[in-house]
Amino acid sequence: MAVTAITETLQYLTFKLSNEIFAADVAKVREILELTTITKVPQTPDFMRGVINLRGSVVPVVDMRLKFGMSMTEQTVNTCIIVVEVILDGNAIVLGALADSVQEVVEMEPDSIEPAPHIGIRLDTSFIKGMGKIDDHFVMILDIDRIFSSAELDELT
Repeated sequence: MAVTAITETLQYLTFKLSNEIFAADVAKVREILELTTITKVPQTPDFMRGVINLRGSVVPVVDMRLKFGMSMTEQTVNTCIIVVEVILDGNAIVLGALADSVQEVVEMEPDSIEPAPHIGIRLDTSFIKGMGKIDDHFVMILDIDRIFSSAELDELT
């Protein structure tokens, strides 16, 4: 059964966090940067690694592994910052998402995407659009606009 919110073939950028593969709609991705100097901002949540200077603009950088309850992202030759545009209350917010590595851009048909699993009532999985399958691996398709709450994004901007 395909996910009802996904009705057309879309392209997704796949990336790794730990040993898991995630995907985001390429329409939400502005660019991919090599890891650069991140300036820590005091009194921010743990998942907020700091800010970067992106052509004169201050862009908050979040550690997606920490946001998802994993260990902190370690710096490697493949570590990168995926710059995405998040829509919150009708406003576009640009932020950087720290990832272990970027994989590839893939196309997924709506009928190859299953609904997000329901894992009890206390666990919110609304930020997962669905579960796609590439070869023999599941890919968690993220709804970038739902990963962060309004309160969390207010702290970042």
